[in-house]
Amino acid sequence: MTTVTDEDIQALRDALGPLKDREQVAARLLEASAKHSFDPDTELDWASPVEEGKWFWPPELVSLYDTPLWRKMPEDQRMELARHEAASLASLGIWFEIILMQLLVRHIYDKSVTSKHVRYALTEIADECRHSMMFARMIEWGGAPSYPVPRRYHNLARVLKTISTTPGSFAATLLGEEILDWMQRLTFPDERVQSLVRGVTRIHVVEEARHVRYAREELRRQMVTAPAWERRMTRLNCGEAARVFSVCFVNPQVYENVGLDRHEAVAQVKASGHRAEVMQTGAKRLTDFFDDIGVLGGVGRRLWKSSGLLA
Repeated sequence: MTTVTDEDIQALRDALGPLKDREQVAARLLEASAKHSFDPDTELDWASPVEEGKWFWPPELVSLYDTPLWRKMPEDQRMELARHEAASLASLGIWFEIILMQLLVRHIYDKSVTSKHVRYALTEIADECRHSMMFARMIEWGGAPSYPVPRRYHNLARVLKTISTTPGSFAATLLGEEILDWMQRLTFPDERVQSLVRGVTRIHVVEEARHVRYAREELRRQMVTAPAWERRMTRLNCGEAARVFSVCFVNPQVYENVGLDRHEAVAQVKASGHRAEVMQTGAKRLTDFFDDIGVLGGVGRRLWKSSGLLA
């Protein structure tokens, strides 16, 4: 099998232009990490009380927003739903970040331990450890329960991360990072939201910007250099990951926990034009990128459409 060298990569390009040197990308990300990394344990005021009359998540991003059920709910019940959905999303984030850490370790396992590319991957893993602990602490601070993904999807993820190709791993990374990142960019400047929640989302947005850059550059490289069978498998795995991600995005137990009928609530979320627009808008930057580099296609594209993340 022919090995693709960095010199070969520099001569390659995709629809977005020439591929960037892996070590140069990592060097810039390491420099940014040195300047803009945070310790949530000391950066955030965990002793602060919950602020009366403030949301835990922007109401427009709550799953039932602008549905008939939402219009019948009193304001305090809407705010309680937002509190539980924030805990559900944080739980999903922890589940996803634990998977991501495993995928990153697999990616660097046979690479030079002295390379900047590996050093940045280890830096990102350290970031994700802090993020997972930060999300768990936010759930505890807010007083809502944690919301693990359903057992069947928890176990399906074992399979997906075991058989995932390298480009599949980075595509899944971006799927989990970019949609939540879009929502968090709307959350941290929103003064209607709890100050501590805004602080959590601000830290996550700043540090995830580097993770997204790393994953995008590596996925571009992989989609140019991977064999055809691996690119086909990546499209399929990524489509299935999008379907699972959309199903798990909000745990339906949140509806019961705030006194709503689970089946009615789920049905109204599925029928909500506003919710469909939120999810597709949140995914659009990612799906456009995937389209440009050849990740969307065939059965995988149909799975993306069935997930509701692609119009």
